[in-house]
Amino acid sequence: MFQVDIIEQCKQNNRKAQLQLYNQYCDGMYIVAKRFLKDATEAEDVVQEAFLKAFVKLDQYKAEVTFGAWLKRIVINKSIDLLKSKKQELVALEEVHLKVVDTTYDDKWFVGDAITLNDVKTAINKLPDKYQYVVMLYLIEGYDHQEISEILNISEVASRTQLSRGKSKLQELLTLKKDGTRY
Repeated sequence: MFQVDIIEQCKQNNRKAQLQLYNQYCDGMYIVAKRFLKDATEAEDVVQEAFLKAFVKLDQYKAEVTFGAWLKRIVINKSIDLLKSKKQELVALEEVHLKVVDTTYDDKWFVGDAITLNDVKTAINKLPDKYQYVVMLYLIEGYDHQEISEILNISEVASRTQLSRGKSKLQELLTLKKDGTRY
């Protein structure tokens, strides 16, 4: 069955098609939610809520992007909403291909070879929320500034500024102090 057919059947409230679409995307969406949330149960809840919202709002899906990308945005928004409501820190990342050395906007960005993934996780968790969200969405999830501005309801300029400041703060946190310790 083609993706378009499944989505059309889901719009008609076909439970079998909804289950098929759920099974196709649930694992990937759980990984996305888990990147943002500390608790596995909360990540599962966010995924469930995201699917419910997606099925209710499916008539708003216009296929301008893939269904997976549309659903991923719902999952990220639900995750951020939960974090904001609970004032929690962003989660440590398990298997992430960090673009920490991405030099697109800052040629001075450099992380030493002695820095471990755990060091980066700890440092990201120490960033203020407004920097954490932009750093996560840009470096981890791969969103551009236009998408981040839409997700967080901020301007693209604010997204660029918060990313720049977040990267600077992250680099500062990852720099060894004189006594050989971090943070």
